[in-house]
Amino acid sequence: MRNKGGRPKKAVKKDQLLGVKCSLLERRAIEAKARSANLSVSEYLRTMGIDGKIDRPERTLPREVLKITGTLNHLAANINQIAHKRNRHDELNALERATLQHDSTVLRQLAKDIKSYLQ
Repeated sequence: MRNKGGRPKKAVKKDQLLGVKCSLLERRAIEAKARSANLSVSEYLRTMGIDGKIDRPERTLPREVLKITGTLNHLAANINQIAHKRNRHDELNALERATLQHDSTVLRQLAKDIKSYLQ
């Protein structure tokens, strides 16, 4: 038989329809839970009905990584403010120069911390 193209046939075809009666509130809750699990409503209900649970890997970052991210965000905000001022051709005052020097030191230490964390 000649291949007519198109989507390939699935090994297990899902051709059975199962209607479920629920209230509007229940429907919204099911849809929200399916969305949060990154599944369609059908996939969510099938998985819950068969397995009784949704396996979602917890994606939590280690405390050290969160601390580094917070420090980087803080440094980026400081550098952005100083760059904005310099782009207007304004001179940095003593406090801003000290802040820049401190941020530079913190950034060097952060680089060392990242290296030691990864080793």
